[in-house]
Amino acid sequence: GLDLAQKMPSPRTMKTHLPVQLLPPSFWKENSKIIYVARNAKDTVVSYYHFSRMAKLIPNPGTWEEFVEAFKAGKVLWGSWYDHVKGWWDAKDQHRILYVFYEDMKEDPKREIQKILKFLEKEIPEEILNKIIYHTSFNVMKHNPMANYTTFPSNLLDHSISPFMRKGMPGDWKSYFTVAQNEEFDKDYQKKMAGSTLTFRTEI
Repeated sequence: GLDLAQKMPSPRTMKTHLPVQLLPPSFWKENSKIIYVARNAKDTVVSYYHFSRMAKLIPNPGTWEEFVEAFKAGKVLWGSWYDHVKGWWDAKDQHRILYVFYEDMKEDPKREIQKILKFLEKEIPEEILNKIIYHTSFNVMKHNPMANYTTFPSNLLDHSISPFMRKGMPGDWKSYFTVAQNEEFDKDYQKKMAGSTLTFRTEI
């Protein structure tokens, strides 16, 4: 990965799931522009559960009930969701970070793409903008082998268990959480997010 990054022409574009405290110091030193995308916790845990079921290189998630508890405890890949989203949120005013919400992208993709263009100091014709909106829509990406990971061998990602791109719609968590689970999740959420100005929408 490092060799590939070093060979990329400037400006380089890279993707990471790292929490803010593990980002290499060079990113801050070089004043890199960072776009951080966050999704509400409830839809994240549903998506993460299905991904963990089909991705063979990470631990089996166990039952849905077990995975929800592991998620709340931060005992999942990349650690605590709560620390992750709050860490980047707290850093956004000290560095060149554009904090984008998945729910906003679903609600109005054109508006959010325009925010990104402004952040990157880029201007593009309306025709190109419309093409970007089309090709980055969930339904188009879901059927695009360059985006849906269907080119990966089944011993890495088993799409017969769950597709990499499932529904992508905010509010799908309602199909999985019981009333009791939802109440317990909300109580735990309030404790972990207390004192933060960061807020999410769980449906649109």
